[in-house]
Amino acid sequence: MSNLQVLCSGLPLQPLPQNRGRLAGVPHAPVRIPGLSPAEEQLALKNALRYFPPDVQKLLAPEFAQELQLYGHIYMYRFCPSIEMRAYPIEQYPCRTKAAAAIMHMIMNNLDPAVAQFPQELVTYGGNGQVFSNWAQFWLTMCYLSKMTEEQTLVMYSGHPLGLFPSTAGAPRLVITNGMVIPNYSSRTEYEKLFALGVTMYGQMTAGSYCYIGPQGIVHGTVLTVLNAARRYLGVEDLAGKVFVTSGLGGMSGAQAKAAVIVGCIGVIAEVDKAALVKRHQQGWLMEVTGSLDHCIERLREARKKKEVLSLGYHGNVVDLWERLVHELDTTAELLVDLGSDQTSCHNPFNGGYYPVQLSFTEAQHLMASNPPAFKDLVQESLRRHISAINRLAKEKFFFWDYGNAFLLEAHRAGADVAKKGARKTEFRYPSYVQHIMGDIFSQGFGPFRWVCTSRDPQDLAVTDQLATSVLEKAIADGVKASVKLQYMDNIRWIRETAKHQLVVGSQARILYSDQKGRVAIAVAINQAIASGNIKAPVVLSRDHHDVSGTDSPFRETSNIYDGSAFCADMAVQNFVGDACRGATWVALHNGGGVGWGEVINGGFGLMLDGSPEAEHKARMMLSWDVSNGVTRRCWSGNPKAYEIICQTMQENSGLVVTLPHDVTDECMLQQALQS
Repeated sequence: MSNLQVLCSGLPLQPLPQNRGRLAGVPHAPVRIPGLSPAEEQLALKNALRYFPPDVQKLLAPEFAQELQLYGHIYMYRFCPSIEMRAYPIEQYPCRTKAAAAIMHMIMNNLDPAVAQFPQELVTYGGNGQVFSNWAQFWLTMCYLSKMTEEQTLVMYSGHPLGLFPSTAGAPRLVITNGMVIPNYSSRTEYEKLFALGVTMYGQMTAGSYCYIGPQGIVHGTVLTVLNAARRYLGVEDLAGKVFVTSGLGGMSGAQAKAAVIVGCIGVIAEVDKAALVKRHQQGWLMEVTGSLDHCIERLREARKKKEVLSLGYHGNVVDLWERLVHELDTTAELLVDLGSDQTSCHNPFNGGYYPVQLSFTEAQHLMASNPPAFKDLVQESLRRHISAINRLAKEKFFFWDYGNAFLLEAHRAGADVAKKGARKTEFRYPSYVQHIMGDIFSQGFGPFRWVCTSRDPQDLAVTDQLATSVLEKAIADGVKASVKLQYMDNIRWIRETAKHQLVVGSQARILYSDQKGRVAIAVAINQAIASGNIKAPVVLSRDHHDVSGTDSPFRETSNIYDGSAFCADMAVQNFVGDACRGATWVALHNGGGVGWGEVINGGFGLMLDGSPEAEHKARMMLSWDVSNGVTRRCWSGNPKAYEIICQTMQENSGLVVTLPHDVTDECMLQQALQS
């Protein structure tokens, strides 16, 4: 029996695997402090043991209890598989349907140590973005998928595989919900308890939906963000000699170093965790590393003078770096930074997402576990210092934006000076990158479209790159608006740059920002290439949940929605349901992701292309809905670019019928009506 056959044969009980515990030399998730009562601890243990028959419960109970006491959660380390965890070629999975094998391929990629942030704790990225809550769930899910037919659907409740249920060939093979807690109980405190009990889970965005493709996804988003920030704030296309300062090299934030090199600027990225720094350096994503603030500033000056392309990792706290930049400005009158942001996991600031400047990395981890209130106080003090330094630099020609990680939201809650006079509830002194940089791109239907070649053959990926480039070049040749052409050109440049920048980590995947027309045309071209044999195995289409229609998040994706509906989640829920109805292979709906638990509802999909006419039909139907839903919503919120796109789409597709909103511009009329 092969390793994959063993992995798909159910929980290993006879004999039980050896309990290896937490492995040394592997990054581990911070200790959680769920604050369970004795009765709740007993319930958490009971919930974990119900996956196992009575004859092994007495053996497992003490070690599960110890995990709960030591780490704040029962991960079931004994059942962490010894197999090399990676995305295997789809043909190697023992399944009755290719769709199930494709899902397995994606799950194992999310848990690949080269991809996952904390693989033994089943965390893909973001500090707490779980694929499953425990390893028993992983084994059972793989077993269910191996047995699944084309007339069954696997249902997942926050990591827990509920079972296979009869359905139809046109229905999704997998339906996932993560963190669907009743709104009045969707607080951080309640979450920690519910997660410790094993009854809910924070799936981030593409962690719990099995669609993460490594940091490549955020590389591309960061490339586009920095390029468009330079156009908007600095008025330049060429970033040579321009300095971008930020923080975070762990999960998704690890992409920032590579993005800086691709756009041709000087990127200085602070990171407190040496293991994360070393990992990115060894991967070739980070060019240089220093633990000296003096050397960091000296190297920055040198690169700036020579207009070098550089990604420099500073092993230290980003607050120290920002305050040093202020010191240089105040003592030499030299502004050493042009653009700035932050990609700490600030959606989870008190449990390892943000490390306070007053403590070393190790000291912070100890205090976080031993005295959470004291740790919280230090985090909030650090956030105030963080903002104070940025505010000083922003008085000069320096531009800062929030990268949608709840940084400004948490700084505001900490009492930092980020308020904006006369602002709406979702606005602060500095804009969200959606508000100023990427919002118009979303309104035109552009977003992070992606695909995975399940053969794991780099040649298949090269074929898809060529197809995507040809599709975009043809669209430009056929004639498109200048704003659309600019986005297409950025993406053609992106694809051409990918090979030399070693962007593939884990599965053979690619991402590019495309609009509805581009996504459908690329999907059709790939499906035809599979049918003709030019691509050897099925290709999974997906996207980040951070997209045109997938996410309702008032401090990020919908922060530029100004009709009062930014705090409503109809769009994301409708998208999830609509994708399921139009042919998605699997769908997911999550509470949390990006800006944190209780702050966002988001959803995603996976769609397997197998070269069949049915797959092409599904792609045309589902991808069109997946984009036009969000563009229509933005049209109704008063966005003129979205209005144009919907008008154009209705002309091209008689099946789309939308009543368009009318402008209401007479402010005097409104005031008089209210006064009367």
